Amino acid sequence: MQTSQQTTKLYSQFIGSCFLLLFMFLGYTVKFYPHWLHSFDQKITNLVRFDYPHWHSFFLWVTKFGNPSTMTILFVTFLCLFLFWKKYAEALWLSLGVIGMAAIFNPLIKLFFMRPRPTLLHLVTENSFSFPSGHANGSMIFYGTLCLFIPFFIDSPWIKWGLRAICIFLILSIGISRIYLGVHYPSDILAGYSEGLAWLGFTYPLFKKKRFIWRFTQKQS
Repeated sequence: MQTSQQTTKLYSQFIGSCFLLLFMFLGYTVKFYPHWLHSFDQKITNLVRFDYPHWHSFFLWVTKFGNPSTMTILFVTFLCLFLFWKKYAEALWLSLGVIGMAAIFNPLIKLFFMRPRPTLLHLVTENSFSFPSGHANGSMIFYGTLCLFIPFFIDSPWIKWGLRAICIFLILSIGISRIYLGVHYPSDILAGYSEGLAWLGFTYPLFKKKRFIWRFTQKQS
C-alpha cells in the first residue's frame, strides 16, 4: 500500500513538473520572443478552422461549459454535494483549484504577460488579455479534478470510463473552441492546460493523503 502511494506520488509530481516547465517555457517565449510561436499558432489555428464557418453552432455551444457563469454554477453545485456527503477533502481541493488557481491566479498572471487577443473576428466577446487561456485553465482544473474524483465514487468500470471520457471531451472541446472562435492563440490554450495540469499533478498526492487522514480520523465519510 505504501509503495503504491509513493509510486502514485512520484508519477504525479513528475507530470506536474513537466507541465510546469512547459508553462514556464511558453510564458518566457510569449514575454520575450513571441515571434517564435507565430508559425506554430498559425498552423494549429488553420487546422482548427479548416471548415470555418460550419462549426459555429457546436463551438459556440461547447465553449459555454467553460464560461465563468457556467463554471460557477457547476462548482457551487458540486461543492454543496461534497459538503452534504461530508467529503471535506474533495470540497477543499476543488475549492482551492477553482477559486485559487482558475478564478484568482490565472487572471492575475494575464496582467503580467499582457498578450493581446488574436486579430481574427471574435465570435464571442472577450475583454481580458489572451495568455494563458482562462477557459483552458479553468476547464482543466475543474473537469480534471472531477475526473480524478470519479474512481472514489463509481465502482463500475464502464460508468467510470464513460464519465472520464465526458470530462476529457469537455476539456479538449472547450480549448479547441477558443481557437475556433478567434479569441485565443493555440499557445494560450496549451499554456492554460499546462498550468492546470501542473496544479493537478503537484496537489493530487496531497489531496489523497489528506483524504486518507480525514477518513481514518473520521473527520469525513
